[in-house]
Formats: sequence, structure tokens, C-alpha cells
Amino acid sequence: MRERKNTMAALGKKKKASEFPDVIPVSEAIRKGDIFTKLTCLIMGAGNLARKQIIQGLLFLAGELAYILYMVFYGAKALQNFVTLGTETQRKVFNEATQVYEYATGDNSQLCLLYGVITLFVTIGFILLWRGAIRSSYIAQKAQEAGKKPITFGEVLKSLKDNRMYQLFLFFPFMGVLLFTVMPLVFMILMAFTNYDHDHLPPGQLFDWVGFQNFTKVLNAGGALGETFWKVLGWTIIWAIFATFLNYIFGIILAIIINRDGTKFKAFWRFIFVLTIAVPQFVSLLVVNTMIQQHGVINLLLKELFGVGPLPFLTNVTWARVTVIVVNLWVGIPYTLLTVTGILKNIPAELYEAAKVDGANSVTTLFRIIIPSVMPSVTICLFLTITNSFKLFDQNLALTAGAPGDRTQMVALDIYNTFYSRNGYEGVGQAKAVIFFIIVAVIALLQMRLTRRKEVES
Repeated sequence: MRERKNTMAALGKKKKASEFPDVIPVSEAIRKGDIFTKLTCLIMGAGNLARKQIIQGLLFLAGELAYILYMVFYGAKALQNFVTLGTETQRKVFNEATQVYEYATGDNSQLCLLYGVITLFVTIGFILLWRGAIRSSYIAQKAQEAGKKPITFGEVLKSLKDNRMYQLFLFFPFMGVLLFTVMPLVFMILMAFTNYDHDHLPPGQLFDWVGFQNFTKVLNAGGALGETFWKVLGWTIIWAIFATFLNYIFGIILAIIINRDGTKFKAFWRFIFVLTIAVPQFVSLLVVNTMIQQHGVINLLLKELFGVGPLPFLTNVTWARVTVIVVNLWVGIPYTLLTVTGILKNIPAELYEAAKVDGANSVTTLFRIIIPSVMPSVTICLFLTITNSFKLFDQNLALTAGAPGDRTQMVALDIYNTFYSRNGYEGVGQAKAVIFFIIVAVIALLQMRLTRRKEVES
């Protein structure tokens, strides 16, 4: 058995080596490269030009020249302003010719930060291009030493078309994610390390780097801001656990009941429960908010039919939190119902027939056939739902808006209120957003790891 594993591992390594023959460490290329490969470290494309790879060499050289020109005319200044975040503020200057005061344009700290981030990304791209130039030169050197002709630019394009077309198709989506997701994310994370607030608002004022001061205010449980944040985070965790697991428990039960053989009008029942998905959630929750008010429809009905009420759905903390969880069941169960219904449809009928032949009752069938078939897919969806529960914003805003006294406020809404509703705390809001991002990212990474494990088991 051990010999078989070793053989499989060796075959895997051999296959990997054959699939990626041009992945060469840059350190090896520099150490073992000839004079032209070493010269490529300073003049990109020199090794390619020396070996008659004219187009590759000129492209690498053009990339280096473009980066140098960018740094000379824009990049160096952008990095300097990135460090200082600007030195000249906007000010009024009296114009002797027109006899009026004019505003002299100063530095804009936001633009200084943005251009600095762009320059850092451009520099990282240049470093990757530099590494590619060294590898390309070393590969051409090895081909020449082996008595082969170095690969031409046309052959590179043909290889890209025949064997690596996926790289071409992924390039533009990758650049879109880099430009419109990763770069703005880095920019917003860096904003959390500044004193950006209402009193340091560009272009009239500048803001500066303050290190971890904002994070200290948020994480310090002894301070007012920290105490509020930890309470909000604790309630968000409780909400995510209850909302997620109750949705799945009741959703699975409901799907099993609807899909069992004795249930009539299956399509009708599915339609009734899934109807909530067809209506925009925000609109539905605004209607529910109106219904659970002190003089809303629900309290009026309770008083008329049972002589009870009005119940404090939005004025008592415990009632408000239970209400939020219960209303979420109405919103979330249909999604679980659809997921589990699709899985139940794919369970072979032969399994149920074999269970009946063996004398299995409904409980045994549930725990031996249905639940084991449902759980692999449900577990993955469970993590996705927990992640979405942490990011909940619109439902929280529409249903309670954090009432009473912000005790039903969750992290996303707390970040929004800190940034937009409290002057002077914009930087603290950014720090909360970064901490929140780290928490959600950890959950997402755990979900990815679990997903890969399930794929391997399958």
C-alpha cells in the first residue's frame, strides 16, 4: 500500500513537472544564468534580444522604460505624497489684480493616498514583469545550451492559443477584480489608519497617519466605543447562529414533509413558501415593520381576538431580538426548502425501496438515508449562510433600524451609523469595517477549506 502511495506521488510530481516546465525560480535563473541573463536584471529583455527573440525582448524593454518614465514623472511624487498625505492645505489668497479673495488649491489627502496605492500596485506589477523577463531569458539560455532554437513570439502566441487559452480568458476578469475590488479594498483598509473625519475632510483639510489608534478605540472594551462594538458583535454572533441553524432545521423538516409520498399539491405548497422570495426583501420587511408597531395590524388583531396586547415587538429588547429571528425564518426558510428539495429529488428511489424491504420505519429512513444524503451539500450552504448573516444590513435597517436603543443593531449597521451618523468618528468606522472584513474573511476561508475537503471525500 505504501509503495502504491509513493508511486502515485511520484507520478503526480512527474505530471506536475511536465505540465509546468517553464516555472523556474528566479534565484536559480540569476545564479546559473549567463552574462546576458544577469544583464536582464538591469536591462529587461537583454537576454532575449541577444538570443534573437526580438519581439519578446522589445516588449520587456518597453515595459521597463514605461515604468521608469511613470516613476520619474508621476510615481516618485505619488510615493512621497503617500508617506506625507499632503503638506499644503487649501487657503484663501488675495488677488491684487481683481481685488477679490481666491482659493489656492492645496493637496488632497484622499488623492495622495489613492495615487500612492496605484503606484504600489504598478510597482508590484513591474516586479512580476521583471521576474518574468529573467525567467524568459534563462529558458532561452537553457534551450540554446541544449542545441535547440529559442522559442519565438509566434510560438508563444500559438502555445497560448492551444494550451493556455484559459489564461487569456481569465486575464480581463482578473484585471477587473484587481482594479475594482482589490485596489479599492486596500485603499479603504489604509483609510482606517488615518484620522480622517469631519474635521479632516479634503480638500479643505488634510488628514494624517495615526497608526492603530482607531483600532485601539474599537477593541478597547473599557471604552465607550469598544464596549458598544463588543456588544454589537456578540449580538451579531448570536443572531447568525440562531438565524442560520433554525432556518436549516425548519427548512429541512418542511422540505421532507412537502416531498413525502403522502403530501398532496406539492407544487402548490412550494409556491406558497417560495412566494416570499419573489417580493423584494426590503419592501417586505418595511411592511412587517408597520404591522408589528404598537398600533399595527398584529397588535390590533391580538387585542380583538384574544384581548392581549399591545405586545412590545420593537420597544422591549428581548421581544425585539426574538422578533428579528422569527421574521428571518419567514425570509430564509424558502431558500433552504429549495436547496433540500433539489437534493431529495436526486436520492434514488431504489434506496427507499430497499429500506422498506429491510423493514426500516420512517425514523430509520430519515437518519440512514435522507440526512446523510442532504448533509454534504447543506454543510457547505450552512457556511455561506453564516457569512451572509454576518453581513446582514438591509434586513436590520428595514425591520428595526437597531431599535430599541441600538440593542438589535448588528455589525454592518453599526459600521454604517458610526461612519455616517457620528461626526468625528469616520476613521473609527473604517477600523470597524476592517475588523469586520477580517472576521468574514476567516469564516469564508474555513468554508473554502471545508468545501475542498468535501470534494476530496467525494
